[in-house]
Amino acid sequence: MAADNRELLLSVRNLSVSFPARRGNFDPARADTAVSEKEEGTDGGRKKVADGISFDIRQGEIVGIVGESGSGKSMTALALMGLLPAGAERSADGIWFDGQDLSRLSGEENRKLKGSKLAMIFQEPMTSLNPVYTVGKQTEEMLRLHTDCTAAERRIRTIRAFEEAGLPDPERLLDQYPHQLSGGQRQRVMIAMAMICGPKLLIADEPTTALDVTVQARILKLIGQLNREHGTAVLFISHDLGVIQRLCERVLVMYNGRIIEQGTIGEIFKNPKEAYTRTLLDAVPGFHKRSGTFGEAREREILLRVEDLEISYEGNRRGLLGRRDLKKAVGTLSFEVYQGEILGLVGESGCGKSTTARAIAGLIKDYEGRILTGDGQAAGVLRPQMVFQDPYGSLNPSKRIGWILEEPLKMRGIRRGVDRVGRVKEMLAEVGLDPEYASRYPKDLSGGQRQRIAIAAALIAEPKLLILDEPVSALDVTVQAQILNLLLRLRKRHGLTYLFISHDMNVIYQICDRVCVMYQGKIVETAGISRLVTHPEHEYTKRLLEDAASLS
Repeated sequence: MAADNRELLLSVRNLSVSFPARRGNFDPARADTAVSEKEEGTDGGRKKVADGISFDIRQGEIVGIVGESGSGKSMTALALMGLLPAGAERSADGIWFDGQDLSRLSGEENRKLKGSKLAMIFQEPMTSLNPVYTVGKQTEEMLRLHTDCTAAERRIRTIRAFEEAGLPDPERLLDQYPHQLSGGQRQRVMIAMAMICGPKLLIADEPTTALDVTVQARILKLIGQLNREHGTAVLFISHDLGVIQRLCERVLVMYNGRIIEQGTIGEIFKNPKEAYTRTLLDAVPGFHKRSGTFGEAREREILLRVEDLEISYEGNRRGLLGRRDLKKAVGTLSFEVYQGEILGLVGESGCGKSTTARAIAGLIKDYEGRILTGDGQAAGVLRPQMVFQDPYGSLNPSKRIGWILEEPLKMRGIRRGVDRVGRVKEMLAEVGLDPEYASRYPKDLSGGQRQRIAIAAALIAEPKLLILDEPVSALDVTVQAQILNLLLRLRKRHGLTYLFISHDMNVIYQICDRVCVMYQGKIVETAGISRLVTHPEHEYTKRLLEDAASLS
């Protein structure tokens, strides 16, 4: 490997972050064990979440940090920024940035540095942006704090920053609030805010994880462009190796709070040394994999028929008669779901996928058109159940897992408690969890474990149709692979039918038999998965596939 002659910008030596280790607390980042004061990774009654981290970044370099949830990626970034939560302690032999040791700066010196020379963007901009201020005012605040610009100069520079971030009609957007922007636009505002003072290092913590594959590709292109044009170095944190491969020059692999492997993109992807790195690479979904077991061309009985479905919602503006405008979320959809298949519904955010799913599940009653079984009955006889993207938001946090799983059984009239408890134990085993999980609360589980509980809660009602709304998009690639394999096993064992909703064509290809492609509230193409990938017809489908291929 040729020597890199660029000047050193950041040098981190032996960085550690620890939290109080309270006996008996469950740690979802660790495999199904309780944290005790004698546990490995604790020191003097404290648990280390980052342990002895050392790495360098040179000027203009893009370095990736990859690893699953709980590996210490985000805590490392927050430690560099001085943004660790209460109770956390940072120690280091040195964190040298642009000639200064961050670990020895005062609070005021750190505040002056953040936003001017060192900036950070987060995964979820909606929680990072202040909902009561316009995005223009929030972006200008960076200039007010770190420059001597006048109000007029701040406005001009903010418009220019929005333009560089690829935001449409930037002058109009200055007066918009975060809730009035799409997810991709909010993330671009965060990037504009981070870049407006010309930082030397940008730390990006999972900035594309929650975005559609098309928007994700645009954000990655934007970060690469800012790096080339401004010479900004980037520390890019992700659990998605496809994203890391596309953007970064070097990569650090983290596991259990430590860097276990690092090297150039070519070294890590072509010749990984650690078993954990190979596991990460093997778990990445893509067009090189195909897990589906049912033939997509097989004739099957129609289980569900959706005919001329239209769903509208009230807009914010009122017309001349004081009535709110009706806006179409879904416009004239028709498709069938066959018994035993996995039908994918794919498209970008806002295209109507989840709205369609909620109507099928009976959660939206006000719609035009018909949703029927194949023999013309009301779709409710299928007992359709939904599994959502965020199980923590759909599971009752105040109830134990056993109570959550027993509720559907009570509604079905199973009165004897011993029968319900027995069925709960069987269902936990079905999704690969020990019966003792019945006594835990949702907060005591990892993301993958919570998603298994959400699947169990849906299946315990014995539905004929399971609707999965982005069930793996928020999960690490290793956990994502486990959930997809679980769904395939359950489908085969129980003869289930799935409507699988996603914005990720790589995941769709791995699990689905057929696919409906949605765009702006309509289905623009339907085909078997192999035919769709090899011979797409609609331009939007081609764009989805191109973006997915670039990230796999």
